[in-house]
Amino acid sequence: RCTLGRLLVIYTMRPVNSREEWHSISSILHVDQILQSWDWGELKSRYGWELQRIVWQDSQTVVAAAQILTRSEIRYGIKAKIMYVPRGPVLDWNNTILRQNVLEDLRRMAIREKALFIKIDPYLPVGYGVEAHQDEKPDGVGLELADELTQSGWKESNQQIQFRNTMVLDLTTEESELLLSFSQKTRYNIRLASRKGLEVRDGTSADLNLLYGLYESTAARNGFAIRPRKYYIDVWQSFMEAGMAQPLVVTIDDEVIAAVVMSVFGGCATYMYGMSSGQHTEKMPNYLLQWESIVRAKASGCTSYDFWGVPEVFVDSDPLWGVWRFKSGFKGDVVRTLGAWDFSCKRFGYWLYANVMPSLLRIMQMRGS
Repeated sequence: RCTLGRLLVIYTMRPVNSREEWHSISSILHVDQILQSWDWGELKSRYGWELQRIVWQDSQTVVAAAQILTRSEIRYGIKAKIMYVPRGPVLDWNNTILRQNVLEDLRRMAIREKALFIKIDPYLPVGYGVEAHQDEKPDGVGLELADELTQSGWKESNQQIQFRNTMVLDLTTEESELLLSFSQKTRYNIRLASRKGLEVRDGTSADLNLLYGLYESTAARNGFAIRPRKYYIDVWQSFMEAGMAQPLVVTIDDEVIAAVVMSVFGGCATYMYGMSSGQHTEKMPNYLLQWESIVRAKASGCTSYDFWGVPEVFVDSDPLWGVWRFKSGFKGDVVRTLGAWDFSCKRFGYWLYANVMPSLLRIMQMRGS
């Protein structure tokens, strides 16, 4: 309950328990982040997470939503209940009263449930364009919220679960104009791949084990950690069955050499997974795959294409620099977001958890485990 001048604003919380209602609300709130979809929550519930789907409403309208994941675990002798709102909460961040109300409710919920901490990760820009370059444009609301979070006891997390920054391509222009907007090198490589006899087809359930093998090979070459086969097969299969994902594979002489899995939610297509055998790279299969993904996303009615991750710092020492060199040729808009923030309910336990875990993750990444 908040008073603004003579106007009394009351926001009430309630749970949502049906997929149809949740996605209807997501449409009203213009949610296009796949991690706030009902299906993502259902997936995570099969891997140790409990779900709460909460909405806030005034007297007439739903104005905010959050899909909250909770799990209890013991690490390093610490019993920890962790709460996480991936790519949420979702609301109009320009509404100061609403955002303060929602964040306070989330804090109280975490304290009431005796969580070690709650992590939020809203898709809220703090700026656009490459930082410190001439195209950089700050976002005042995102920067203002960062100050508010700090003042109200939140802490910028040193465990950024999702990519903080991304690149988004506007699909509302004509296909020919999209192609012309790419860099000359990117256009050349797309056409080269077509001339070299590469073909792109839709993937099916029968391809999923092959896709995991390619993904495993990609992880080994690039030294990043991945989950077991069962998890990815479950992700891809369940989202395909829900009409929210489509694998695309590129072949030469019937040999699959690379693939992507594109997810679709709320008018946004997202390049979530990419994988390759490492063969025939001189034929530029990844450029052709991205172009075909973009074409299919546009044809399906999507208005944006999210490349899912660009460097946090745009220097050649950043782990995503090589990926950025590839993605940047598609000339999307760089979106720098607020990132993940934690509110700790048990400060000493949180300190132990936050300082030990990153070291373990770095070791895993170096080993590619």
